[in-house]
Amino acid sequence: MEGGGNLESSIEQLLNVEKQMRLSGEVAGTKKAATDILQLCFEARAWNTLNDQIVLLSKRRGQLKQAVTAMVQQAMQYIDETPDIETRIELIKTLNNVSAGKIYVEIERARLIKKLAKIKEGQGLIAEAADLMQEIAVETFGAMAKTEKIAFILEQVRLCLDRQDYVRAQILSRKISPRVFDIDASKEKKKPKEGDNLVEEAPADIPSLLELKRIYYELMIRYYTHNNDYLEICRCYKAIYDIPSVKENPALWTPVLRKICWFLVLAPHDPMQSSLLNSTLDDKNLSELPNFRLLLKQLVTMEVVQWTSLWDAYKDEFENEKSMLGGSLGDKAAEDLRQRVIEHNILVVSKYYARITLKRLAELLCLSIQEAEKHLSDMVVSKALMAKIDRPMEIVCFQTAKDSNDILNSWAMNLEKLLDLVEKSCHQIHKETMVHKAALKV
Repeated sequence: MEGGGNLESSIEQLLNVEKQMRLSGEVAGTKKAATDILQLCFEARAWNTLNDQIVLLSKRRGQLKQAVTAMVQQAMQYIDETPDIETRIELIKTLNNVSAGKIYVEIERARLIKKLAKIKEGQGLIAEAADLMQEIAVETFGAMAKTEKIAFILEQVRLCLDRQDYVRAQILSRKISPRVFDIDASKEKKKPKEGDNLVEEAPADIPSLLELKRIYYELMIRYYTHNNDYLEICRCYKAIYDIPSVKENPALWTPVLRKICWFLVLAPHDPMQSSLLNSTLDDKNLSELPNFRLLLKQLVTMEVVQWTSLWDAYKDEFENEKSMLGGSLGDKAAEDLRQRVIEHNILVVSKYYARITLKRLAELLCLSIQEAEKHLSDMVVSKALMAKIDRPMEIVCFQTAKDSNDILNSWAMNLEKLLDLVEKSCHQIHKETMVHKAALKV
């Protein structure tokens, strides 16, 4: 460790060298003098002097951009060498202040903010860490590697979810297009060579694109779980399931496929859900999970499903998966599963009956008349079904009332068919007559 006097005199000499180089426009010399000063302070472990010199050098008149960039990059290497957390925070804040508003060190500033947010999070200050991260809009940084940008935005989303700021988490997640994960990495590498802009290499600790894809969808699952949006959760798991590293390893895809099945069953019936249901049933891996194959098959088959027997068969499976679905969601999910089975049964009944009494409908659904009427009404209101209830007569009519245009169109079609038949009949009679006449002549 050098003495204070020696350090100050050495810095003074280097400052004079730096001034001469700067005024004469020598980029390499200015950079070397500035970084040598920082190196001296670091070797002497004079952290306060280091902070002061960084600020002093960056504020000198006509300071070169290259020198500031070199200083910030040099000082960033010292962050992990600091003796305690306070010194580390102070150094990061100094570098952050120096690089603020300077476009040529925007990437370094983003990395500094990320380090500072990590420290704040470690101290339990989640809200402060989230606020720090949101100051940086990395999507505008042209020179930053794509994977680093995505990793940074995902970190912003994670912190927002941790502080339960779901609205901001959704806004930030929309900065990432899911299509970016499907781009072929080998083709992507060729692009920077063609363009003029130099894109920096991502640091070694940044995950690969496919790993980022998994992290992205896991965060989106957390977001959709908050809203109980089962179909979107299922689509997220489907995206994770399609990652090659997951699909090749049965130990990884088995729990994911189980979750896909559960959330498909929990999702309300609509075209997207129906499409996913059929594509999942076609998946050959589902044969490894016969229980879940049978569960999905029951929802595709147009037959009434007995809720009690279904629940008895799958109760244990559901309880095992409950922890995966998220603690508070467990009871709600069980209720939603029953709701989906009732909706499926009502749709089945509507396919087979034009008119049915409420009493018979309630018997088929294993519900009371009031419950059956409520569930049927809910489905009509949500436009999942067309039905009318004659309450005094207690009759449900599933036929849709046709308007005058539909009636006229059906009449026109029937007339067209009738005339077509008449024409064919005339043709056949004429043909038979001609054959008969020819036979008589002979």
